[in-house]
Amino acid sequence: MSVKFFHKAPHNYHYEQSQFKRNITAIWICDERHYDYNNGKSVKCIWGFFNSKTQQWHAPVNSSTVGAVVDPKNTTPYSAMKLKLNPLMSCFQ
Repeated sequence: MSVKFFHKAPHNYHYEQSQFKRNITAIWICDERHYDYNNGKSVKCIWGFFNSKTQQWHAPVNSSTVGAVVDPKNTTPYSAMKLKLNPLMSCFQ
């Protein structure tokens, strides 16, 4: 199942989707550069999860645990995790 994703991938990155559970799709952000420490393969990190049954986006706790529901407007192209900003930092967002 392919989920229509709303973020445009940053420069040198792309997104991949994989089936996590029956109704949950994992969204991965993949760095297109190659690194020696993993034999030249690209690096990927979990961006978040999409529940097709409830049509909701979820932040990741880690790559194997679905976290809290998030509003897509509060996500970034790099992660669905909510930013923890102090009051001063939130003034510049």
